[in-house]
Parts: sequence; C-alpha cells; structure tokens
Amino acid sequence: MIIYSTVPMEIIFADQDKLEKQQLHEIKVGEVLMLVEPVNTYEGKIVRLISPDPMDYTNPAYAPGQIVSFHPSF
Repeated sequence: MIIYSTVPMEIIFADQDKLEKQQLHEIKVGEVLMLVEPVNTYEGKIVRLISPDPMDYTNPAYAPGQIVSFHPSF
C-alpha cells in the first residue's frame, strides 16, 4: 500500500497495533453475518457487517457500535 500524505506514518498507523490485538468473532444474527467484539459471554459490540444485502447496512440495529446478543457455539 502506498500512502501519499504529509501526515507522519506514526500518526496514520498509531492504532494499528490495537486493531490487530482486538479479539473479534464472526457471528450470524438472523441472516446477517458480522464481526463483533465480545462485551461479555452472550453480547458483543458490532465492528463490521459482512452481508451481500445492501438493506442490512441501512438497518440501525446493525450499525457499528450497537450491542447484539448471541449464543456462542463450540
């Protein structure tokens, strides 16, 4: 990746380590696949949607930062 910027690389990539260390789980809520960051055993904060349906992205219940309930499967 090439970035042309006057902003120092240390500032651009400052949060990169935090994102790499972040523990994310891929879950399915209804028919929507998403990446969540666990809040507790049965809840997670939505980080990213992975859905081919554009209407899922307009649903405020699936907005990043929303808390969803799920049951982990092992």
